Amino acid sequence: MLAMELSEMSQLPQDRRVMRRFDMRLPATVKMVGDIPDQMLTETLNVSAKGIFFYLDHMVEKGCPLEVTLTFPPHVTLTDSVKVRFTAKVVRVESPLPASRVGVAAVIEDYEFLKAVSGEIPIQSMH
Repeated sequence: MLAMELSEMSQLPQDRRVMRRFDMRLPATVKMVGDIPDQMLTETLNVSAKGIFFYLDHMVEKGCPLEVTLTFPPHVTLTDSVKVRFTAKVVRVESPLPASRVGVAAVIEDYEFLKAVSGEIPIQSMH
């Protein structure tokens, strides 16, 4: 019995995530780079230092570049709210849910902190 369980466990797909994911439901805006000029409003499901997962009302292709802007609240930053804009690339698209929303996993390629003052002025860019 134990040998059978170990055999089954070795056949499970290996989780490729390197960074810990944090379940964070944060409002976000998503902009498709080049294709759809409109920003779409969504909510993140989880975030890590290298990636983000959310649902969209539009189908996107794997490899599609995106721009995601969200604000980390004070209870996450342990200071003031921090607005961040990510450039990312879609690495996985999940089948639409019954409400026709599409799950999108994207790897973060670059990000910049934005001032929370009038207008979105980058104050620091990270690579």
